[in-house]
Amino acid sequence: MSVWTPGAPCTPRACIEQRGGTTALPRALARISAVVALMLAGIALSPLGGRIPAAWVQRWCRWIVRAAGVRVRITGADVPAGGLLLVANHISWLDIPLLAAVRPARMLAKSDIRDWPVAGPLAARGGALFIDRSRLRALPGTVARIADALRAGQAVGVFPEGSTWCGRAQGSFRRAVFQAALDAHVPVQPVRLRYRIAGAPSTAPAFIGEDSLLASVWRVVMTRGLVAEVEIHEAIPADTHPDRRALAQAAQPSTAAQPAWPHTVLLTHPAQPLPPPSERSADLHPQPTRRPLQHRPRSTEATAPHP
Repeated sequence: MSVWTPGAPCTPRACIEQRGGTTALPRALARISAVVALMLAGIALSPLGGRIPAAWVQRWCRWIVRAAGVRVRITGADVPAGGLLLVANHISWLDIPLLAAVRPARMLAKSDIRDWPVAGPLAARGGALFIDRSRLRALPGTVARIADALRAGQAVGVFPEGSTWCGRAQGSFRRAVFQAALDAHVPVQPVRLRYRIAGAPSTAPAFIGEDSLLASVWRVVMTRGLVAEVEIHEAIPADTHPDRRALAQAAQPSTAAQPAWPHTVLLTHPAQPLPPPSERSADLHPQPTRRPLQHRPRSTEATAPHP
């Protein structure tokens, strides 16, 4: 993996908590079948492209999530027409249809997704913009392609964290894609995604670490009572911020809205270790090492490191 490739310290073992009940096996199998059938229908209809009404596409995206047994709640601001950069935090494979349910968009996806069964052909035919994350030199060209799509009046969906997080914590929004909004002079539409069970935050839908897509899908369809909350924030005009750094910070969901959870289950399950440092991504801008304070008593309470 390239040292600049974004990553998260989340792993299924440390972060996934199975709250709530589980659904019956026949119903779970029916859910998977329904999801696959809807995606195959999308592949079959994808040659029609822009001739399919946007409202139909949005409804189809909601059906995919609902077919997996997840209820959808969309609240917040209206979404403008024309060129638009849709940005959201990234937790699950469910995020993609949820973001498209806000407004149909060309998704920015890692090149590996091309090889995924069913989802890969659907993404390619849906006009996804693929990025080779192992080649830093490819990034400017990708930003230019995003800007061209935005100038053409299209919406482009991006997860600027660059990697999925479990939902207990979040990564920083990478700045590069926001340059495309500045170059194309289009607004940025922030969207906040959350998953809950009975009102409490849930990590069950998270697709993280070495988790396989099949394992993540199975966990979702087996979980009872999942609700996906989609909160649409006010669009941010690109010309109200001087550079991509400021624009990315304005679009980043506030950490004050984060659930007050430790990032891992270390506090409640001390026997479960944190991921080893080798599994964590390198930081391009490491903070200087701080010396420990002197003459301070050491706390005996275990604490989880902040990612």
